[in-house]
Amino acid sequence: MEQSRPKAQSLLRWYDRHRRDLPWRAAAGERPDPYAVWLSEIMLQQTTVPVVKNYYTSFLKRWPDVADLARASSEDVMKAWAGLGYYSRARNLHACAQHIMRDYQGRFPQTEEALRALPGIGPYTAAAIAAIAFDQHAIVIDGNVERVITRLFGINRPKHLAKVDIYKATALITPKKRSGDFAQAMMDLGSMICTPRSPSCAQCPWVTCCQAYAQGTPDAFPVKKPKTQRPQRQGAIFVARSSTGFILMRTRPSKGLLGGMNDFPSTDWTDKNASDLSPKDAPFRAPWKHVGDVEHVFSHFALQLRVYCVDGVARKTRDADHFWVKQDAVKDQALPSLMQKVWERAADVFADQKKTARHTQGRAAR
Repeated sequence: MEQSRPKAQSLLRWYDRHRRDLPWRAAAGERPDPYAVWLSEIMLQQTTVPVVKNYYTSFLKRWPDVADLARASSEDVMKAWAGLGYYSRARNLHACAQHIMRDYQGRFPQTEEALRALPGIGPYTAAAIAAIAFDQHAIVIDGNVERVITRLFGINRPKHLAKVDIYKATALITPKKRSGDFAQAMMDLGSMICTPRSPSCAQCPWVTCCQAYAQGTPDAFPVKKPKTQRPQRQGAIFVARSSTGFILMRTRPSKGLLGGMNDFPSTDWTDKNASDLSPKDAPFRAPWKHVGDVEHVFSHFALQLRVYCVDGVARKTRDADHFWVKQDAVKDQALPSLMQKVWERAADVFADQKKTARHTQGRAAR
């Protein structure tokens, strides 16, 4: 039996009753704030709603509007972003705010074309802002929408091969009016009902239209791309503490992975064997001690860092990118989550060394 086409009004009626209460989402009947929509959409890329809520609230409290964010220092923005990952987004966020203030007098452009010309705003984000903030007719497709659409229409090819089919199917059912509400309804449906595993099909307003449900195989959609082995990289990282309690740090180049963030001196991250990594690559000669390894998984490779520490050294640096920070202030730096792991390992070592020194001094005094 042929499935009927999903009707936008059925989903919008469901959305009006069950919509999620999110801090960046305007209440029913209220006009959305473009700044809130933009900020949340940038934060939500590659991140989940529960993680973003606290970051969003903190950002909004510190920089309530685009003018405030544009005036902020790049370093402060990077610090506030630490932990959200993909740090190029934070740099583009700041650059975009400055662009809007300079070229648009603090007002967000309303068309997809103009929005896409702004730093850090790609096709999806431009469509989302245009639809949600300005109720423009735009086709908004995120991961939730892809899942809903592939199930509804039984699109049985891997997502990366079915982008055009997914776009056409989404365009087919996106209404001219309430496009923003429809986009958010699709996101809520994917998050609350049409979940990746064990979807609650009986509660779905489109259950009678869904080809995956009719086939009894909703979990089979979307079709997954064959898995490839994630490359493994290694490196060595060096945490030095001076005799006066300062920690050597550096600022990474503005371009590339973790660009513009603060971390500790390290070797390049390569695919060579970790056993080849030694203190010979440290920023200066010292009795470096291997104190353990730290592992971290990025989107396109896994990393193992061999951590070396040294204590009681003189404060010296090689170039302007390296600087010394009081140990208590390290936590206030713009440290990505990987470097937080490294610092936790090093801080434990320094704490143990301090306890040992006190114990030795106590025994000598007796």
